Amino acid sequence: MNVAVPQRLTFPVGPALLLALLAAVAMTARPFTPIDETRYVSVAWEMWLRGDWLVLFKNGEPYSHKPPLLFWLYNLGWLVTGVNEWWPRLVSPLFSFGSLLVMLSVGRRLWPGDGEALRGAAWILASCLLWMLFSTSGMFDVMLTFFALLGARGLLLAAEGRTRRGFAWLAFSIGFGVLAKGPVVLLHVLPLALLAPWWRPGLAWRRWYGGLLLAVLGGASIALAWAIPAAIQGGEKYARMIFWGQTAGRVADSFAHQRPFWWYLPLLPILFFPWLLWPALWRRLFALKRDGLDGGLRFCLAWLAPVLLLLSLISGKQIHYLVPLFPAFALFAGRLLSGGAPGGIWLPALIVAAAGAGMAYAALDGLPGKLEMWENLPWWPGAALPAAAALGLWLGRPPARRPVALALLGAALYAAALGFVSGNLWQRYDVRPIAEEIARLQARGVPVANNGFYHAQFHFAGRLRKPIDELLEPTEIAPWFAAHPDGVLILYVTPKPGETALFSQPYIGENTVLIDAGQARARGYLK
Repeated sequence: MNVAVPQRLTFPVGPALLLALLAAVAMTARPFTPIDETRYVSVAWEMWLRGDWLVLFKNGEPYSHKPPLLFWLYNLGWLVTGVNEWWPRLVSPLFSFGSLLVMLSVGRRLWPGDGEALRGAAWILASCLLWMLFSTSGMFDVMLTFFALLGARGLLLAAEGRTRRGFAWLAFSIGFGVLAKGPVVLLHVLPLALLAPWWRPGLAWRRWYGGLLLAVLGGASIALAWAIPAAIQGGEKYARMIFWGQTAGRVADSFAHQRPFWWYLPLLPILFFPWLLWPALWRRLFALKRDGLDGGLRFCLAWLAPVLLLLSLISGKQIHYLVPLFPAFALFAGRLLSGGAPGGIWLPALIVAAAGAGMAYAALDGLPGKLEMWENLPWWPGAALPAAAALGLWLGRPPARRPVALALLGAALYAAALGFVSGNLWQRYDVRPIAEEIARLQARGVPVANNGFYHAQFHFAGRLRKPIDELLEPTEIAPWFAAHPDGVLILYVTPKPGETALFSQPYIGENTVLIDAGQARARGYLK
């Protein structure tokens, strides 16, 4: 098989700087967000306290809902830097940067002579709205994307004739993808692997599928290198949960948020903003009827379309399920736009300006209904967006600069949105004040209980060293206070006049308060 030699990879300075700037903005604009980010960093904190890297714990109980890689990485960083908040918040941006580099490595193998397509793909990936959001969040999805990209690169190597090396990379990506977010990594690599005869005709299919089977088994062995010792140490219940509960739980979750087949479609222009709202991209897409698909475009479609279809068929849908598809989209769109994009960027610029006007109006006039809790909104982010739109239009006058101008428009919208809600996020999502109060109570030996399911949102923020009791039903409150007359209860309530508490602060859409037995009696929890 004759394969073109890929050109040397050019470092994507502009997109990398853009991602770094957005990460810095996000770290300044918001705290760890409950309940997900705070829970994950608290699980890592308990790993740190226990020194146990096999069995995960949350609030003193084994935690089997997620695999261990993210928590290992948090702890590895803390071994070097000491326990802090900033290292966990850098892990996703670092994986985003790594994904950018691996995507370009994939792209240069697909189109060895088309540097313009790769430059465009880098700007596209760095500036899609959903990618920017999860690149600056303490979640698993960008990390999963990184390993899916390594798997795609391994498939290309194997298709080029470097079979052992390629399938070894695929096995590595599957194994660490499972350790990152579970077996869902197979959803993002197997369709592409199974469709290889379509995007790379002439493969010896028996040898190909035999190598694929070995790679899957190799990936499973990597994941089992953690799972088997963890199951032995964690006991029968923990073993059952990590071997069966995670997979069954993911299946159950896939039906938990039932939404129609088409649910993703109207969201795609927003999640992929500004690129899916650029008419030039659609003109080039319609031109494919005339120009046809090259091997690289087929590769991207085999990577993108089956997964989007499968995710649409699953009744439970969440926007973050789409995150691993963004590199495939960026490569596909970058190739389409290579050679110039006719037409200006007036539509995305108009949308950015309109969003800015909406923000400014909301800041001056307030938000209606349930959104009223978002108060004291600043006017300046909205006022900045029309100026950013005008700058983007000016910068994008030459066709060669339009991808850069669009990327900056997308980044400006994301940064302005963060600035718009930043004050409210710090007021309503920063759990450190109450977590530090709980830590002081525990240091004095005061028992603390949580009314309802406890998501460990206070454990890392307060550096708590003791579990918090969970009172899952209101009927459990009175017996708990009878057993702990000096105890303190965490409640999540809408404030009412005349009610007192030891401590109170806003929390998401309500208040979280600490009350003692006397205050619990005054609120009607005790007779």
